[in-house]
Amino acid sequence: MVYSYILYENIERVVTILEKEEALLIKRFKELSTRSYNRGIFVYSDFLNMYEQDLLFSNVNTPFSLFGGFSGAERQIAIFGSEEELGYSPTYPVSCILVSPLMQKFADDLTHRDFLGSVLGLGIKRETVGDIIIKNNTGYIFCLDTVADYIKENLKKVRHTSVKCEIATEIPDEVNPELEEKIIVIASERLDAIIAEVYNLSRSESNSLFLAKKVFVNNKLTENNSHKIKTGDTISVRGFGRFNFLGILQETRKGKLRAKVEVF
Repeated sequence: MVYSYILYENIERVVTILEKEEALLIKRFKELSTRSYNRGIFVYSDFLNMYEQDLLFSNVNTPFSLFGGFSGAERQIAIFGSEEELGYSPTYPVSCILVSPLMQKFADDLTHRDFLGSVLGLGIKRETVGDIIIKNNTGYIFCLDTVADYIKENLKKVRHTSVKCEIATEIPDEVNPELEEKIIVIASERLDAIIAEVYNLSRSESNSLFLAKKVFVNNKLTENNSHKIKTGDTISVRGFGRFNFLGILQETRKGKLRAKVEVF
């Protein structure tokens, strides 16, 4: 009984901490939005994960947009203000750093965790770093402009591999997602059924993702497993990836629906 009480107390404390963090983040969003309106300028947030983006959509009604450096980025900054109201286009304070082994022949097989760990090991805050794309053992690290030069000058090793860094003058083609078209057969446009088909899961496994708050539609957390998605929606499932729903192609002879998706 004592153990159960302590466990409950710890869970309650964690929930309270999370609620306070959420409240502070929402307050920060509203401060940035107000600053944009009062000064007549674009104002930018740090990088936001999917859950933080959902909080933004749920709690801010003033104009804003998102930018992660490339199409399909998961971690993105919020830009408060609109071109229509302010009369000019925003600049995006996001840089892309190319991090490649000095000697590819002797390099480790580098992972996302290796690159992220090495960057954070420099004392860089997680919210200043966006997505990290890895192609041919080269890391493409998206970060705020304010930390780009520091990373470039100080990141010398990733894992046991000596590396060189350069800031890209434009976004490399390599970072654009490789999309694989896939045809799925579903009974309806329910989100849980579509996720199950895309990732080869059972219906119960798909439903468990909603309970774990891992499903996002167009950057918004979706806990309703029977949610009907529309053509053009982008679905993100933490731990699995993302896909675009391209719509229904036709009905099969057995009354099911043949649909097309693009899987990242």
